[in-house]
Amino acid sequence: MNAIPNNAIRQILLLLVIIGLGIVLFSQLQSFLPAALGAYTLFVLLKKWMYILTARYKWKKGLAAGLLMFGSFLVILLPIALLINLLYGKIDFAVQHSTQVLNTLQQFIHRFEHKYRMVLSSGKTMSELTSWGAQTLPQVLGATFNTITTVAVMYFILYFLLIEGRKMESSLHEWLPLKDENLLLLRQETNSLVYSNAIGIPLIALLQGAIALVGYLMLGVSEPLFWFVVTCIASMIPVVGAALAYVPVGILLIAEGNNVRGIIMLAYGFGVVSTVDSIFRFWLQKRIGDVHPMITAFGVILGLGLFGFIGLIFGPILISLFLLLIKIYANEFSAKGRNSA
Repeated sequence: MNAIPNNAIRQILLLLVIIGLGIVLFSQLQSFLPAALGAYTLFVLLKKWMYILTARYKWKKGLAAGLLMFGSFLVILLPIALLINLLYGKIDFAVQHSTQVLNTLQQFIHRFEHKYRMVLSSGKTMSELTSWGAQTLPQVLGATFNTITTVAVMYFILYFLLIEGRKMESSLHEWLPLKDENLLLLRQETNSLVYSNAIGIPLIALLQGAIALVGYLMLGVSEPLFWFVVTCIASMIPVVGAALAYVPVGILLIAEGNNVRGIIMLAYGFGVVSTVDSIFRFWLQKRIGDVHPMITAFGVILGLGLFGFIGLIFGPILISLFLLLIKIYANEFSAKGRNSA
């Protein structure tokens, strides 16, 4: 039997130490993973402008990074903060009056069942819904404070990415044991994935929300801006999407006795608002990046479970990156890939 070379033993031991330390570090720092992903996403979106300011206009790196971070806060995070502030009062009211809200919903369902002789729910279902609402709504409010911490850490990481971005990318290329063509593919595809998800998903949500807002205003829905925000958020949730917003609006209109407006709202939602997703998603795939709808759907589910609300964007990126690494592995180590090397 041939003895294992000492060099191979040393290599295996070193890899085991690296993997062990990596597991320990990840387990202790995993709460900062959303901040790291957010920082890298903003870095991909801003690095072009960072290079322009520092290379073409000779700005100091610190000044350029500070300006871009401030600009990203105004353009991206400030509107989100305003939307959260708009929702906060409504959610706080729902938390404090969750029993009354669910009782009102139950009364409407009973009237609907009595009128049309249908059974839509049971006492057990409403009890479970009440319990779920009492547990979930406070968690939504608590998530706001976690988001503040995540944003602070994200900008801390982003600053160093902008300052030392080129150096970090060069070091990463030297460390990764991949062929140059696969390194280039990894870089290009990763940038494309970030653009497609970080820009495409929120843009589609805003478009659906804007079109739904037109319907809310035309039909005289009370507090249309609130329902606009709800529609934007709901549209990023797979399968049901914006229906989580316009269906309750239609039901509320019918419950108030506005049957015609309620039916028009439902028809407008299913016929117009939902169609926007398919049309604009196809257009964005052609302009920004080709991400399959299944990746987006399962990515959102994965991201919500891992990171909460912010996972709506990062989940699809992780699945796409996983598939990309499989492609690179096949190209790097398959017989065909070795022969082309």
